[in-house]
Amino acid sequence: MLGTGELRAHLVEARLAGTIATMREKSLGRYRLFAARDPRVLLGLDPERDWPLGEVLRLMGQKCGVVVDPAHTSGPDVIDPDRTIAALDRFADRIGAAAGRRAPVLLGTGHPHRLLEFYAALADALSAAGCPVLTPAYGSCVDIATRFGVRTRVLDYVRGVALMRETGVRGAPGLGGVHTHSPLPVRTALGAAAAAGGPLPALVIGDHGWVCGAGQLGIEAIGLADTDDPALFVGQAEGRVAEVVPLDDAARTASYRPLIRYVLNRAYLSC
Repeated sequence: MLGTGELRAHLVEARLAGTIATMREKSLGRYRLFAARDPRVLLGLDPERDWPLGEVLRLMGQKCGVVVDPAHTSGPDVIDPDRTIAALDRFADRIGAAAGRRAPVLLGTGHPHRLLEFYAALADALSAAGCPVLTPAYGSCVDIATRFGVRTRVLDYVRGVALMRETGVRGAPGLGGVHTHSPLPVRTALGAAAAAGGPLPALVIGDHGWVCGAGQLGIEAIGLADTDDPALFVGQAEGRVAEVVPLDDAARTASYRPLIRYVLNRAYLSC
């Protein structure tokens, strides 16, 4: 079993925590947009109250360990690895609890090129434990606003994990998967599940709009988030998102493999 010390060392070495690749300028820009309630960074969350820039920054300091001084405006962002590990423990505990009651689960990612393997391993383990891994709205088209205008994407599932593809693209796992922050995919999936008479997921696992969109609808949602995605942490602070693990969400796929082992061991789901 991967120990906490080993995990901490890996997080820092792989730059999943500690000094990460996400730039401070990008994070601050997202915090300003969130304070202005720009839907591009709300990710499907409807905050219960106003979140001025200063409060967003303080929250991100509390949850992630970013520098809270607003005068610090450039350079790589930072995440406290101990906060990552503590959140990862709670994340794993919720997965273990879902497995224990054989709850139906839905997994989805807006980072298919980076995080698909991480979520797929969780889907495999949960399925083996008797949890129905749901795949509602497979093949549905979803119109999503992008920086290039509205584009039609297709909801697909790879090893039980939902992702969005360019229309007409098929192939190897992850091929054609697109990066998205939109909550529309999870709303489409949940709407299709409800229309079919269920089951609905008792737990949604993912990132970006998958977590915020599900949490906003009252479904237990847990996931991963970078320092430039304040919506998940605000959702957690307001009680809509159950757990968020702060880490760099765009590192190499192999960097997340030790986290898979750690989570599955903690959740008592290892083979």
